[in-house]
Amino acid sequence: MTTTSQPAAADALPSSLVQPLLAHAVAGGAPAVEVFAPATGAKIADLPQSSTEDIETAFATARRAQREWAGRSVRERVAVLRRFHDIVLAEQDAILDIVQTETGKARAHAFDEVGDVAVNARYYASVAARLLATRKPRGVLPVLTQVDVRHRPKGVVAVISPWNYPLALAASDALPALIAGNAVVARPDNQTALTALWAIDAAVRAGLPRGLWQAVLGRGSVIGGEVIARADYVDYTGSSATGRTIAQQAGERLIGYSLELGGKNPLLVLADADVSRAAKIAIRACFASAGQLCESMERIYVHDSVYDRFVAEFVGHVEAIRLGGGLDYDSDMGSLTFQRQLDTVVAHVNDAVSKGATVLAGGRARPDLGPYFYEPTVLAGVGPGMTVHREETFGPVVSIYRVSSDDEAVEQANDTAYGLNASVWTKDIGRGRAVAARINAGSVNVNEGFIAAWGSADAPSGGLGISGTGRRHGPEGLLKYIDTQTIAVQRMLPIAPLPGMSEAVWAKTMTLYFGVMKTLRQK
Repeated sequence: MTTTSQPAAADALPSSLVQPLLAHAVAGGAPAVEVFAPATGAKIADLPQSSTEDIETAFATARRAQREWAGRSVRERVAVLRRFHDIVLAEQDAILDIVQTETGKARAHAFDEVGDVAVNARYYASVAARLLATRKPRGVLPVLTQVDVRHRPKGVVAVISPWNYPLALAASDALPALIAGNAVVARPDNQTALTALWAIDAAVRAGLPRGLWQAVLGRGSVIGGEVIARADYVDYTGSSATGRTIAQQAGERLIGYSLELGGKNPLLVLADADVSRAAKIAIRACFASAGQLCESMERIYVHDSVYDRFVAEFVGHVEAIRLGGGLDYDSDMGSLTFQRQLDTVVAHVNDAVSKGATVLAGGRARPDLGPYFYEPTVLAGVGPGMTVHREETFGPVVSIYRVSSDDEAVEQANDTAYGLNASVWTKDIGRGRAVAARINAGSVNVNEGFIAAWGSADAPSGGLGISGTGRRHGPEGLLKYIDTQTIAVQRMLPIAPLPGMSEAVWAKTMTLYFGVMKTLRQK
């Protein structure tokens, strides 16, 4: 396992950067908390926290700003989004430094977030006018019944984002909500709050009215309920357990919600796969952001005929991964973000080994590199009864299984309560599509890990089972933030019996009409 240089402990973010960003938070009414850089242990900031009064202020300000914003044309909103897109790309070095410092991830994986935000900003800027335009569906009586379907913003959307992809999951969910005419009150994780605040700062510099996108700060267990109690819609990314709680809270208020939750994602290597390519690409699919990615692969099922070759090549690539936490592109994988993540990884690996699993690569913490570094790890011989077999690890650990057929691979892949993402490898695209269609997952990539589906912004992304409900990306990712209003205008004749016409004659007349309309619509 190759290692790269570490930044010195003093290389935390400068106060001249931190303090202006904190000005975008509606916080300070509760005691501050200390935040540290995972890769080095260096202190990042004393992060102010939000009181109930702060949250009330944020929502009141957001509602005032939203009323003015909703009155602007879609064209004006799109212009802001386009400028935001340009700022993110032009100032990527600055935000990459912040993301890396707060999460400990490698720079290449931090850039994935920059790319995600740019792609989504560009996509929603290009489709918003069409998606939000008033529709004119056919009325019950053509010509006589004229119908408009209008789109109305929900109001104030709460975006509760996690620490693992703090730019992508804070900004890419807020952007369609904003362009639909809503305000956003964000509750980013404390660990990565500065990333979210940088996105808000960039949006304001792009022309977004102040107060329209705000952040409140605090642990979800402390302020989450207060945020949900005031929101008109909730967008949450995180654990399945917390997702259930949020769904219950939102359900009690009869407000909508979208939840992307956990995953125990399978990667299938079929008998005719390009083994070398699969082994290489699987590295990123398994170990992006040190495996702290809901979409990443934790289970690999390999056909018996190519198992030995795949394992040899895959393990070789794993052993060549460069570990490090420098703010540059010299590392392939960075640190875990929290002690609790490291504890989970250690517990899963130790439990598996104690019950008979074999470590093919990795399997060690690396405190010599930083507090939470752990080597990318490959396990074989994993079976029922081992924690890692079914539970999400959310770290750099993948288990490899031998299968004898496509049917067995699909059966094993579907043997989970999760259903977020999957990957199928084969040279026969038709076969790949057929196998993919049998897997219970919201997204399935053929000959890719997760980026093909995730990066296709015009296609929805989300989970099945305990991996969540609702979708981000695609038209669905914007339309979830609006309500529809149908306005029907009846002209000339009423939809009722004409003067002197009995109800019986009216019924016969309408019966004939329904038959004619069926014939016309079939042509």
